[in-house]
Amino acid sequence: MKKDIHPEYVACTVSCACGNKFETMSNKPEIKIDICNECHPFFTGSEKIVDAAGRVEKFKKKYNLK
Repeated sequence: MKKDIHPEYVACTVSCACGNKFETMSNKPEIKIDICNECHPFFTGSEKIVDAAGRVEKFKKKYNLK
């Protein structure tokens, strides 16, 4: 490998929009993300439905869903 061409590998603080923070290694000292394992629906098991103008209720009513 060539010397002095690789970026510095430093400890990095990753902070999520939900407030979760954790440490990892990267070439940047700080990274801000929108979603992490603490708030992603796949990991939490909760589903968030974004309702735009009552479309979810309209769909459920149309197909007699709860």
